[in-house]
Amino acid sequence: MIKNLLAKYDVPAPRYTSYPTVPYWETNPTRDQWVSHLKTTLQKSDGGWSLYVHIPFCETLCTFCGCNNIITKSHSKESPYVDMLIKEWDLYKQQVPELLKAPLKHIHLGGGTPTFLSAESLLRLLTPIVNDCNLDKEHFEGSIEVDPRRTTPDQLKALRTLGFNRVSMGVQDFNPEVQRLVNRIQPLEITAELSQAARELGYTSVNFDLIYGLAKQTAESIRETAEATVKLRPDRIALYSFALVPWIKPAQRLFKDEDLPKAAEKRELYEIARGILLKAGYVEVGMDHFALPTDNLSIAMDEKRLHRNFMGYTDQRTDVLLGLGVSSISETPYSFHQNEKVLPLYEQAINDGLLPTMRGHILTEEDQIRRRQILKLMTEFEVEFLSEDQEQKATEFLTEMIKDNLLVIKDHKLVVLEAGRPFLRNACVFFDERLKTKQPQTKIFSQSI
Repeated sequence: MIKNLLAKYDVPAPRYTSYPTVPYWETNPTRDQWVSHLKTTLQKSDGGWSLYVHIPFCETLCTFCGCNNIITKSHSKESPYVDMLIKEWDLYKQQVPELLKAPLKHIHLGGGTPTFLSAESLLRLLTPIVNDCNLDKEHFEGSIEVDPRRTTPDQLKALRTLGFNRVSMGVQDFNPEVQRLVNRIQPLEITAELSQAARELGYTSVNFDLIYGLAKQTAESIRETAEATVKLRPDRIALYSFALVPWIKPAQRLFKDEDLPKAAEKRELYEIARGILLKAGYVEVGMDHFALPTDNLSIAMDEKRLHRNFMGYTDQRTDVLLGLGVSSISETPYSFHQNEKVLPLYEQAINDGLLPTMRGHILTEEDQIRRRQILKLMTEFEVEFLSEDQEQKATEFLTEMIKDNLLVIKDHKLVVLEAGRPFLRNACVFFDERLKTKQPQTKIFSQSI
């Protein structure tokens, strides 16, 4: 039965870290409009804001990766890039002084490999931002994505002096053959040692990122990875589906199709890992995430405070996410904004004294409504309908999923059942008016399973 369902619903679908999804952005905000949306939101909201900083550099290419990155072993690129980030921050300080007053709840460094930067570079980048801003000391979370192969205790120490308290470690899989195929040789001992070092330094949350559906993964190998993971007892675990998008990332064409587990076989890998994590006491949070009951992510889910944005699931909801760095995406309730994705173009804009705007999207009133509904479904597995007409249309559109006992409609709500959680992305499609109105002519989304 489950195999039939997986085959039936394994179709391309967005991951809904935003709505509208990026391929459907159409009305780009001008720089002035973007600044105005930031100012308006910060003036109206007392919920604070979040900062994302993108460090694009990696010393080697992991062939599973779909991120915006620059492969180089030249650390001479560090200092000039930090200079650009500081200049970009200065532009925002000048144009949106409200950022200095509103509570800063979250700083997240992503990549690429943020620990491509030395401890000294990290301090030079972050110290002025931390000093400039009004940190929400009671709720502040400083987090960084790290590659354990490229991370030192000195880097973690430097970040701790600035109040960083969460570290997210890229693990993917502990199996040597899988690691070889994804070009990421990372023995278990390296991850274990860094986890221990982080805890000894006072990091209160250690996260592991795992991926299922990689080349040559088997039921036995994913079981070994999951069992090794629970022994190290990270506070959070992201168990992501491998997103095969070779039309975006050509390096993924290095995989042979026959090496990749398909639909039911792929989902079995998830279920094996999921069973081990649940048995070990982890709580399933949203889609693809697990956390210990004591972790803030689990608590936020219980208290219906769970939030989702371009950084994934978070326990803190803010109306403003500001992104610094090449390709970074920002958001307010009114618009999305993305920086230039090509480093020289990003640098040119900054040196010209301009915000490095590449594209974005001004949300219509309908966009804002659909965005709220999709967010609700992605974080709480249920959402209220706006009208009887919308409920009727949902009943028709989702007929098959309802018949398959994946969803129910009751009390004017759409509710995703336990059996339907693997198909959450499919359910969200009902609220995606842009996708339903204009089906893509080429493949732009990864498979939903």
